[in-house]
Amino acid sequence: MDLADVFAARKRIAPYLRRTPLVESDWLSAAADARVGLKLESQQLSNSFKSRGAFNAVIARLERGKPPSQVVTASAGNHGRALAAACARFRLPLVVFTPAEAPKTKLEAIARHGAALRSEARDYDDAEKRALVFARETGAEFISPYNDADVIAGAGTVALELFEDAPDLDAVVVPIGGGGLISGVAVAARAIAPSCAVIGVEVEASCAFLTSVRAGALVEIVPGTTIADGLGGNPDPQTITFAFVQKLVDRIVTVSEEDLAAAIAGLVESEHLIAEGAGAAAAAAILGGRVALRGSRAAALLTGSNIDRARLAALLR
Repeated sequence: MDLADVFAARKRIAPYLRRTPLVESDWLSAAADARVGLKLESQQLSNSFKSRGAFNAVIARLERGKPPSQVVTASAGNHGRALAAACARFRLPLVVFTPAEAPKTKLEAIARHGAALRSEARDYDDAEKRALVFARETGAEFISPYNDADVIAGAGTVALELFEDAPDLDAVVVPIGGGGLISGVAVAARAIAPSCAVIGVEVEASCAFLTSVRAGALVEIVPGTTIADGLGGNPDPQTITFAFVQKLVDRIVTVSEEDLAAAIAGLVESEHLIAEGAGAAAAAAILGGRVALRGSRAAALLTGSNIDRARLAALLR
C-alpha cells in the first residue's frame, strides 16, 4: 500500500463522502503554545473517519469484479456503522459483530442501515474472533476495520486533505486503535511531507502498539476498561498495520481516562464540538501535555462523535 493507492481511494470515494474542514483551535493552541488545528472527521458521514475506509473497501472489491455475496465485520461501533452504510448503498448483505456494551448510538445506526447486528461479544477481541469464525463457516468476506489495505488507503485520504489545507504542518496527532488510520496517514505523510512528525495516541488502559513497538514485535496485552471504546483491544496478530506503525510513526504517547474526559468536556465548552472518547484522544494528548508542540504547526484528528447522550452528560457534569 502506497501513496498511489491513497490517491486512487480518494477518487473512488469522492462521490460518496465529505471533505472535512481543518479548523484552528485557539483552545488547543494556547494549551500547546503552538498553532493547532482540528481535523473534523466527526463531521464525516456516519460521524467518523471510518466511512473513508469502509466505502473504499466496498467499491474496490466491486471494481475488481468479484463482489462478495455476503460481508462480515467486527467493530466497536464506528466501522460497523460506516460499513453498513456502504453495503446498503451497494446492496451487499452485511453481518456486524460488536461488543454487547457498544454505545447504543452506534448499534442503532448499524441496524438502521439494514445490517444484521450480532451484539453479544464480551469485548472487541471477542467480537473479532466471532466474526472470523462466521466468515470461515459461511464463506462471507471479512472486512477488517484496520487489517485491510483498502481500508488503510481510504483512511489515508485524511492526510491528502490535511496537507492541501496546511502544507506547512510540522506534526499530525492521530489516535491508534487497530492502526488503520495512522498507517494510512503515515504512508501519505512520509511521501508528501517527510519532515512532518506523525504522533500516535493510545489509551493507558490499552496500549498494544506502544507495548509492541518497545518489544520489537507484536505482543498481546490485557486491555483495560476505557471510555475510548474504539481504541481498546488487541489488533489481529497478523495485522499489516504493525509494520507501518513500526516503520513510519515517529512516536506513540498514551493518555489517561482523566485526559480523555477533560478533552471531551473542553471540546464542548471551548469549541462547541462533540467527540466520543476515541475521537478526543488526539486533543487529550495535546491538552494533557503528552506531546511537545511548542512553536510548531500541528493538526489533531478529531476522529468521531458517536457518543451516547447519557455518557456525554455524565462527562460534562
